[in-house]
Amino acid sequence: MSENNNKIGYYSSIETFGAVDGPGVRLVVFLQGCLLRCKYCHNPETLEFKKDKPITVDEIMALYKKNQSFYKNGGITLSGGEATTQIDFCIEVFKAAKAKGINTCLDTCFGTYQEVDKIQDKWKELLSYTDLVLADLKHIDNEKHINLTSRPNTNILQAIKFLDKNGAKMWIRHVLVPGWTDDKEDLYKLGEFVGELKNMERLEMLPYHNMMVPKYENLKMKFYLKDVEPPTKDYVKECRKIIEQGIMAKK
Repeated sequence: MSENNNKIGYYSSIETFGAVDGPGVRLVVFLQGCLLRCKYCHNPETLEFKKDKPITVDEIMALYKKNQSFYKNGGITLSGGEATTQIDFCIEVFKAAKAKGINTCLDTCFGTYQEVDKIQDKWKELLSYTDLVLADLKHIDNEKHINLTSRPNTNILQAIKFLDKNGAKMWIRHVLVPGWTDDKEDLYKLGEFVGELKNMERLEMLPYHNMMVPKYENLKMKFYLKDVEPPTKDYVKECRKIIEQGIMAKK
């Protein structure tokens, strides 16, 4: 047992049979802590940097081994919160996983990325053990991104370009929130941006839902989108077509 496999991370919850966070059935670990404050956050319990639920690399690998017959076409996903707030832990988990031939997937909103050599080197190391990145692109417009998440999107767009330059396979994810992320011009510009990526394998349009509202009530947190109705399937398709038009404009 190596010292690195005893490295401690802090998590909020673990989904043993995750089916929506990467290919196949997966072990999904939701790590604690996030820099963004998205108004529609699905996991508000993960936002604060709490250290009340520690877990080691070995413990994650033991959980995987326990149910590995179910993960034949899946693997391990690190999510959050923002997993890369604990980037050293992510590196050690994925390093251990790759040593055993396990598929690795990182779900990230890139809140920790900066164009600084030290930070970029950490990201490069993490990417060397990452098979797939689920890249959350909240909003293409910077001011609207700040209003939606409390943070600018400048470093996030830089991060996506950085990953693409370094050959990272990505699924771009955009949550469609009526009245917030569905402006037609913004959707087209988002399409133009991702249309220039060489390593985007998939675009996922995720319809906003309000199933997280009870979490906010239990945590006594304000939920800002209580009057927003989830989009219809037809509206999701209509908005996706606008993004696809932007993508095709760059092909």
